[in-house]
Amino acid sequence: MQPQDQNSDQNQTAKIAAAIKLLIASYDASGSLLICGNGGSAADCEHIVGELMKGFCLPRALSAHDRDRLTAICGDDAARLGEKLQYGLPALSLVSHSSLITAIANDLDGDLIFAQQIWAMGKANDVLLAISTSGNSENILLAAKTARAKNMTVIGLTGAGGGKLAPLCDVLIDVASNDVASIQEMHLPIYHEICRQLESHYFTA
Repeated sequence: MQPQDQNSDQNQTAKIAAAIKLLIASYDASGSLLICGNGGSAADCEHIVGELMKGFCLPRALSAHDRDRLTAICGDDAARLGEKLQYGLPALSLVSHSSLITAIANDLDGDLIFAQQIWAMGKANDVLLAISTSGNSENILLAAKTARAKNMTVIGLTGAGGGKLAPLCDVLIDVASNDVASIQEMHLPIYHEICRQLESHYFTA
């Protein structure tokens, strides 16, 4: 490994650690993670939610206290619920709501599909994860600006340099490529590592 490659890896590791620290601070303050992206990055949004809202690498089994609460309320279904339900970390993909997104695009402005959702439900302790291979998508930039207006934390996941999104981020994780497919492939292990470390922080016995 060349020295510059080693420095790049260390820098990337530090950025990931900084993002995780911000997410832990948010979750500790009862915040949620809101995620936005276009195209392949929209698929990444859904993927991340799937890793956070249920078990990823760990089972996240319910405590005896919570199983007892289910028993008190759920009758015959309590055993099944207590055995199968898992703890989750609140995460919401802003690409999921097709009726809302098309209403915003039709009635307001297509570039506001994420910003409007953030304005409606974003809170000061929440985090926006903005995923953009270029860092220049207008709807992502408006989402990040709106999040900052709501006193939210902004984490960017982009290609090299971060584009116009970079100065809007509290933490920018940019990968060393300008090729869309390569950027998307490099993003996956990064967000998997973030999800894995968050899960380990909250759910390791």
